[in-house]
Amino acid sequence: MLEQLSDKLEAAFKKIRGQGKITEENITESMREIRVALLSADVNYKTTKDFVKKLKERAIGEKVINSISPGQLMVKITHDELQNLLGEESAEPSYQGGTPFPMLVMGLQGSGKTTFCGKLALRLRSKFKKNPLLVACDVYRPAAISQLETIGKSLQIPTYSEGQGDPVTIAKNAIKYAQEHDHDIVIVDTAGRLQLDDKLMTELEDICEAIKPKEKFFVADAMTGQDAVNVSNEFNQRLDISGVVLSKLDGDTRGGAALSIRSVTGKPLIYVGTGEKPDALEVLHPDRLASRILGMGDVVSLVERAQDAIDEKEAKKMEKKLLQNKFDLNDFMMQLKQIKKMGSISDLVGMIPGMSKMKGLKVDEKQFVYMEAIMSSMTHKERSQPKIIDGNRRKRIAKGSGTSLQQVNQLLKQFDQMRKMIKQFVSVGSKKGKQMRNMMKQMQQQGGMPGS
Repeated sequence: MLEQLSDKLEAAFKKIRGQGKITEENITESMREIRVALLSADVNYKTTKDFVKKLKERAIGEKVINSISPGQLMVKITHDELQNLLGEESAEPSYQGGTPFPMLVMGLQGSGKTTFCGKLALRLRSKFKKNPLLVACDVYRPAAISQLETIGKSLQIPTYSEGQGDPVTIAKNAIKYAQEHDHDIVIVDTAGRLQLDDKLMTELEDICEAIKPKEKFFVADAMTGQDAVNVSNEFNQRLDISGVVLSKLDGDTRGGAALSIRSVTGKPLIYVGTGEKPDALEVLHPDRLASRILGMGDVVSLVERAQDAIDEKEAKKMEKKLLQNKFDLNDFMMQLKQIKKMGSISDLVGMIPGMSKMKGLKVDEKQFVYMEAIMSSMTHKERSQPKIIDGNRRKRIAKGSGTSLQQVNQLLKQFDQMRKMIKQFVSVGSKKGKQMRNMMKQMQQQGGMPGS
């Protein structure tokens, strides 16, 4: 996500990083690089022009104090301006005020509207303790209704549909149904088209008139770049949307649409889709996204993901086991499953400050699949007491997991090395800093755990 933009901005900062002080000359050179970086990332031309102008005005007016280098100051100024471009703070609604709370989800065909409806319903139930109802008003696209029903069933969220009826009538009836069945949120999935047309807009206007939605979300496909921004603007002018959702941002290495939408439409970017899984929906926090673009990581989002994925009681048990050096393969397998819940390992690594700049770092996520398969082929006793796993057991585990004997041996060897390092670290708790450095050095020499 946004990798191309991050790389080019990093190259631009290198131009000024080695300078002794900020001058109009080296700022002009950096601004040229930043302008090229933004345009290459498919950021709107006017947005880029205004952004670079503000950046230059701020940079020339700033004084460099002795403890801060010109490069550091430029990164700080760029971070602030990126945050201003994206919005001062998160624009996620509170979803308060009246029951049921109707919402309209709109967009072109294939933008990810229906998938977003399911993701939003799941978020509202888990984060806001709501009782949402999905409503199928896309009566034109083949299988659209069954797709929404399937998503609802998989998430155990009710779906209201009337088949191939009138979308306006279906929406009105859904509100009555929600009132009768104590649903406090109604999410209406509307029809899309392959392109903008008056018939689509008129139908959406009629639905708005019928149910008076309190939120109108436009779902744009990040992969379409500036087209997503232009279409968002068209919908906004006709329907006065309340916010934009950018889907498939995990597949967009440029990120131009994310940076352009607010300045072009005047409406906030509220959510971003970061994967296919139902929980792969993030609230856009401008300061956090600006940090990630500049390679500064996003520790807050990383911690939030960990809090959602990791059970606090289990974490305390694990801490106790580590301190007593009783960490076994059962615990390790559980840890792997919890990490997988947090999302892509590559994405998690990008949230750690400084890690995104380590270009040589490769994360082979397939290795985690092999590791889990190997441990799943062991008995509970074998996972609890890895020392009993002799040659015959290793052959059986390799055959049962569909892996090689070499992979089984590698996992067991590296797990044993990891336990030794944990024991070594715990035994000298009074020298944590020095011991941690030695531990990291040892991990580097040994190649780390598979996939790291």
